[in-house]
Amino acid sequence: MKVLLTGSSGQLGHALQKFVPPNIELITCTRAQCDLANSNACIEIVRNHRPAWVINSGAYTAVDQAEIEPEIAFAVNAEAPAAFVEALSEYGGRLLQISTDFVFDGNQGIPYKIDQLVNPLSVYGSSKAAGEKAALKFEGARVLRTSWVYGPVGKNFCKTMLRLHADRASAGHVLKVVADQIGSPTSTFTLAEACWRVIMLEKELVNRRLFHWSDAGVASWYDFAFAIGELAVQNGLIQRAADLKPISTPDYPTPAQRPSYSLLDCSSTSKLLRLDQRFWRTSLAKVLHQLRADLSSS
Repeated sequence: MKVLLTGSSGQLGHALQKFVPPNIELITCTRAQCDLANSNACIEIVRNHRPAWVINSGAYTAVDQAEIEPEIAFAVNAEAPAAFVEALSEYGGRLLQISTDFVFDGNQGIPYKIDQLVNPLSVYGSSKAAGEKAALKFEGARVLRTSWVYGPVGKNFCKTMLRLHADRASAGHVLKVVADQIGSPTSTFTLAEACWRVIMLEKELVNRRLFHWSDAGVASWYDFAFAIGELAVQNGLIQRAADLKPISTPDYPTPAQRPSYSLLDCSSTSKLLRLDQRFWRTSLAKVLHQLRADLSSS
């Protein structure tokens, strides 16, 4: 089966390549090969390769920057999936569109179910919600929402915290981290596995269009940062973790508003994909172990 992967140089793209099933002919697509902000380029690459599936893991993810350049955010996150749908519908190809917990407003205290209405707070969330809507107009599209994605490759919260732990600890400074935004960190390793399951179980999931997937458990950004420091010391990635101070969202103002609670209810997806969620700390330990192995081999 031929699968076209966008965002192949990104953090999820790397994991999808690492765990690609043996019967998949994977065509990787970087930004240089297909600029997702260019709808014509998106249509052309699908027409050229005619893949059975497009996994659109590429995205505009600069949440705060999106507030000042919404046109680019919507071009990449909304118009690109619409263009893929246009090309795929010509011959019956399928799309797996990766989306986000930021399509919800975070105003409830229980995990968001698949069928709940979206209400994004930011330009980024709005652009991803528009991408979902564009994709789901096409019967051959599937949308998989996830949350707080990180991995050993690319720019993400985990790698940023590793650097800040080392810097602040050596300088004797406190590291302040927001403690009143709640979600679930999700490893690219476990997310990639879920993505491939959606594709490999296509015939069994014919009536399911929307999926939620994250690692199990609950965390604040403070909890996540604390665990990163603790496990990084155990893995020999840093000598000492910084002292952490929990702060509230108003203490760390950002251009984009974030949902204060964005846990996703993944129970139905777990049953359909026959895939158990892993506790987020277990997944974090595997990512840090991979980072240590990558450093040792470099």
